[in-house]
Amino acid sequence: QVQLVESGGGSVQAGGSLRLSCAASGNTYSRRCMGWFRQTPGKEREGVAAIDTNSGRTYYADSVKGRFTISQDNAKNTLYLQMNSLKVEDTAMYYCAATTRWCALIATLRPDGYNSWGQGTQVTVSS
Repeated sequence: QVQLVESGGGSVQAGGSLRLSCAASGNTYSRRCMGWFRQTPGKEREGVAAIDTNSGRTYYADSVKGRFTISQDNAKNTLYLQMNSLKVEDTAMYYCAATTRWCALIATLRPDGYNSWGQGTQVTVSS
């Protein structure tokens, strides 16, 4: 089992940037594919970005392509989400997730492919 702890959320004006971090513990096999998801009240959790922790291959939702970048620091066991050109519609609770399965074997931006979740960090973008 892996434990995930997110940080870095906050309030920012539209057009600004934030970097989210997700500190991971546990065996590397338990986080072969990792992702960032977001959720607003009353809506389903949606995938934002994912990364294969072995190959480094990345996956992005169309809504964030060109604005968000997912990356990892294996030495620090930390996953990042750099968010630039933030929009009001990016406001949500952001969650880090991990799975024992390789990204190529799951729908990387669907939450049901993941079996470990962090507690979330709130991102609020104002106009």
